[in-house]
Amino acid sequence: MAGRWPALDFEAEKSVYATVHAYLQVVGKLPTRALPWCNHSWHLALLVVPQGFRTYPVVTETGEAEILLDCVSSRLVLTTSDGRERAMDLTGQSVAAFHAELAGLLREAGIATSIEGGPNEVEDAVPFAEDERERAWDGDVIRRLHRAFADAARVLYHFRTGFVGKSSPVHLFWGSFDLAVTRFSGREAPLHPGGFPNLPDAVTREAYSHEVASCGFWPGGGGVEEAAFYAYGYPASDGLGDTPIEPEEAFWHAGLGEFVLPYAAVRAADNPDAALLRFLETSYREIASRAGWDRASLEIPTGLFGRPYDVAARHKSLRTKPD
Repeated sequence: MAGRWPALDFEAEKSVYATVHAYLQVVGKLPTRALPWCNHSWHLALLVVPQGFRTYPVVTETGEAEILLDCVSSRLVLTTSDGRERAMDLTGQSVAAFHAELAGLLREAGIATSIEGGPNEVEDAVPFAEDERERAWDGDVIRRLHRAFADAARVLYHFRTGFVGKSSPVHLFWGSFDLAVTRFSGREAPLHPGGFPNLPDAVTREAYSHEVASCGFWPGGGGVEEAAFYAYGYPASDGLGDTPIEPEEAFWHAGLGEFVLPYAAVRAADNPDAALLRFLETSYREIASRAGWDRASLEIPTGLFGRPYDVAARHKSLRTKPD
């Protein structure tokens, strides 16, 4: 079993990461089509759970169902509200084979929602049913990858607790294969130009309908060839990136327009959780301050175990602040 903050090697393991990404693209079609559209596409995102990546429950004719891509046991599990489980082994089978078997499990469970189509947010969008390419699988790599996502999710959740404005859950977007939590200023944003590969512009524009400060984790690729954490704002403010943030290993990636912190730097820190929190907090402050967010109204003390934050004390503090 992988311990906290396991080693990741994008160059050596990227073919295995790509297999997980490809399978999740297929899984993601179910909530996309079986649930009403939720603001900012939150319904289609996956949750990081103790054994892998899970969909939100989708409604069926007789109840509910959910899919778990089990990274611990290398299998996919379809669970329905009648108490039944249907499972398939994950071995590195082609996307076409994975798609066909999952479609069969859904039919057997009485779920009529189609999962036909192809991947989103990738250049090479081969339709699932036609993608016969050989895939790589390694149970140890998958477990370490999931453990890294789970550690990132834990710290992102901690970071989320310090914000009383609108915020997304901590969830995994299978199109871009990144874990994210997003804070909102409450103001509408300019119409996003779109242009992401194999993603309708209408989806992008709805996702970025309001100003955001977003941060998260991805296992590598797309201009950063290593696992890394990121932070960005939309719309991007002038001068963002001019001010250094913490920890010192963090940097501004001009090509992406994002702050980046290598996963390896977090893993090597004396206190990885604290190092990542510094990155999340300092990058957010830079993004929100430059964009003129009403931070005094939006931010609250970081959450404690078992206790809500003290609203009466907050009211008193706001009343006594000088004009």
